[in-house]
Amino acid sequence: MSHLDDLKTQLEEAVAAQDFETAAKLRDEILSIQHSALVRDVEDPPQASYFKRQVPGRMGLGTDQPVPRRPEGWVPPQKPDPMTTGHSRGGRRRKG
Repeated sequence: MSHLDDLKTQLEEAVAAQDFETAAKLRDEILSIQHSALVRDVEDPPQASYFKRQVPGRMGLGTDQPVPRRPEGWVPPQKPDPMTTGHSRGGRRRKG
């Protein structure tokens, strides 16, 4: 039996005895242990969905923001020539 299991057992006993102050302290201690295990990647979080939130600062500042990826082989479109925009082929340029 691990230390975490012992704390959970003590928590159940404190709730059964209606000692809510002790139960709150034990609950906070259990949550802090679980949080530290998640931060250190020792334990996987309970899976509520397939999405996984990135840990801020793990790879540097601002890396918790999702970045869209371009498909393989994507080439940016050619920029239009500023000298030829705004008129049709063979026609005169419009003033204004």
